[in-house]
Amino acid sequence: MLFSSISFLYYFLPAVLALYFMAPRRMRNAILLLASLFFYTWGEPRFSIIMVSTAMTGYLAGLVINHFKQDSLRKLTLTAGIALSLIPLGLFKYGDFAIINLNRLFPVALAPLRLALPIGVSFYTFQILSYLVDVFRKDLEVERNPFDFLMYVAFFPQLIAGPIVRFRTISSELRNRIVDLELMASGIIRFVSGLGKKILIANTLAELVHHLQSAVTGSILSLWVQALAFTLQIYFDFSGYSDMAIGLGRMFGFQFLENFDYPYLSTSITEFWRRWHQSLGSWFRDYVYIPLGGSRGSTVKTYRNLLIVWLLTGLWHGASWNFVLWGLFYFLLLALERAGLGKLLKKLPKPLSVFYTFFFVQLGFVIFNAGDTGLAFANLSGMFGLAGLPLADHMAVYYTKSYLLTLIIALIAATPFPKQLLTRLGRRRTFQLSDWVTVGGIVLIMVFSTASLIDGSFNPFLYFRF
Repeated sequence: MLFSSISFLYYFLPAVLALYFMAPRRMRNAILLLASLFFYTWGEPRFSIIMVSTAMTGYLAGLVINHFKQDSLRKLTLTAGIALSLIPLGLFKYGDFAIINLNRLFPVALAPLRLALPIGVSFYTFQILSYLVDVFRKDLEVERNPFDFLMYVAFFPQLIAGPIVRFRTISSELRNRIVDLELMASGIIRFVSGLGKKILIANTLAELVHHLQSAVTGSILSLWVQALAFTLQIYFDFSGYSDMAIGLGRMFGFQFLENFDYPYLSTSITEFWRRWHQSLGSWFRDYVYIPLGGSRGSTVKTYRNLLIVWLLTGLWHGASWNFVLWGLFYFLLLALERAGLGKLLKKLPKPLSVFYTFFFVQLGFVIFNAGDTGLAFANLSGMFGLAGLPLADHMAVYYTKSYLLTLIIALIAATPFPKQLLTRLGRRRTFQLSDWVTVGGIVLIMVFSTASLIDGSFNPFLYFRF
């Protein structure tokens, strides 16, 4: 079930909200847990068994870690808990990737597993791993209630595409939370604004990307417009989903941390990764980079740690060599900025440093969106006139003109300008209708989004495949 679906918007969500607020407080977690399990089971029942089993493995491992006082036993249990929790992710996501490469490297002919990827497995696995490590470090109290722990893992707003929520940030809210009118209103506004990002902007850009990828002819213009469109599409797709998740959390009294902070205004790649998918970046920082030594050791060890993090970040996004290449691409850029490029960027006028960042982020997403490394290199070489392609072709010109307004709106919406404009208007004494403007905007987004869904428009979610 997608957030951006008629069944979720007009059946599932209203029903869950009604049941939740009619129920006694002691029953509300049970209602949310049952609703979350129903939500996840709706798509593929067998995957819910995997998710619940993985969650219970993490729950039991946490209890055992907490029980032992001897460090060696605690470490052994932590290692076992992490290994067991990683089995579904490793098997379903990386099994075929490993088999294909083993067949290439050795004279074997192993049959591929051809297992479908459980939705959200990369996200909920990382939540469980962070919990186990935090219990081991004694950064939080172990959760003894199995249903509350399962709620933490399975809570439907963040289950299938994040943000990656840490137990310590919502543990108190699992036991006691209050939803007042202000929090509910902010949740609705945040959810609907995310819905608009997803349906009205990301889906429209997805159509442009699809048209250009499907075109028989190709050109330099086509590749550059495709790169720009996908760069904007993935931002509005993923940040829109995060906005919806944060908004849904608020409706039920949970305060999820932010996941995006206008990343396309970053003045360096280092800053970009502090603003983009913040829950993933902070996860790798706290549970991989710093435990490896971070930047505390020698220069060689620092770059080694950075390399490991970015290889894992690439593989987290997908079991394919183009994702490994994408991770190496960012490792190289971050290493260069650490080696001195970062100081140079600080001396540049801000528009130039923003252009530098956005330019290389676009190139990164060309690698990211390619099906394999061969296509990634072919597209990159074509963009710079090294593949013998014409400067433009009639299909590229036609689709660029057709979607130009959407591209302009997306570029503006990727900045804080719209939010700042509404805030400024609301402060003026001559403009006392800011609340009504907000309500009107929310209603319009819902109307147009619903119309788009009824019309059966293209409605993928990019991060579901991760």
